Amino acid sequence: MRALLIVNPNATSTTPAARDLLAHALSSRVEVRVVTTTHRGHAAELARRACLEGVRLIIVHGGDGTVNEVVNGLLGAPEPDTMSAVTFGPTPLVAVVPGGSANVFARSLGIDADPVVATNQLIELLELRERRRVGLGHCDGRWFTFNAGMGFDAQVCEAIDASRANGHAATPGRYVRTAVRAFLRNRRLAPTLTVQAPGHEPVDGVHYAFVSNSSPWTYLNARPVRVNPKTTFESGLGVFAMRTMSLTTTLRLIRKMLTPGAQLKSAKLFRTDDVPRVRIRSTVPIGLQMDGDYIGMRTDVEFVAVPDVLTVVAPARA
Repeated sequence: MRALLIVNPNATSTTPAARDLLAHALSSRVEVRVVTTTHRGHAAELARRACLEGVRLIIVHGGDGTVNEVVNGLLGAPEPDTMSAVTFGPTPLVAVVPGGSANVFARSLGIDADPVVATNQLIELLELRERRRVGLGHCDGRWFTFNAGMGFDAQVCEAIDASRANGHAATPGRYVRTAVRAFLRNRRLAPTLTVQAPGHEPVDGVHYAFVSNSSPWTYLNARPVRVNPKTTFESGLGVFAMRTMSLTTTLRLIRKMLTPGAQLKSAKLFRTDDVPRVRIRSTVPIGLQMDGDYIGMRTDVEFVAVPDVLTVVAPARA
């Protein structure tokens, strides 16, 4: 089997040693070529070319942003109105060996966060021919694999992107500090969002909203943070929309997000699972993020769930 190993050398936890170990281990199972990304969007270009060349397996060694680029390179721009018009065609299998800071997509699929352990896991999965078909979300002309959001979390992603550009690693501690500062800055601002989901009345007065394609929403070190616990790669989208910036309410919900099995309920929280689409509008331009990458300012975004669109090398769903 011909395989392409795409390595992002700037991802938080990728190293030349891990890259070489991964390439050596894979060479015993597949015919692997290693390519290192050099610029933003490069992983998408490499994935698109590999698909045209008939490569059957793409292994991503990097963070969630690199995975997102590869997925978008393989599937192309999604059709916003009717997914039946999209021709996906045969695409390579996708495997991920974590190399970023959170690695949400890989870990949500049951891939170990440690690159060395994940390498051995990948070899075993290839040997057993383990495959899993997953659904994705899309909005704003792009695919996202595990989450997207408007407002507060987009501001955090924008700040982290700027911090990375200045040479600072995207550690969990930096995310927490950045999130606290962003929350405090926004506490006294008026809400601007309205959320529309099928089967529900429009919800206005929303400060920020998360849209999930899987659970957890992210990880805090080894601890999963669950905002839409029932959302899976096989379901529709989950929606978490906050109508308050109260510190007491927020801290109470954060505690529940970090507690397995806790019920996320609040009079100021709109939450729903398994919706095929959701539309979020803002009275002023507000930030949009996808898979942890800041996209830009938007006023009207529709998020759509697309089932069974990508085949990944991963353990069978538990």
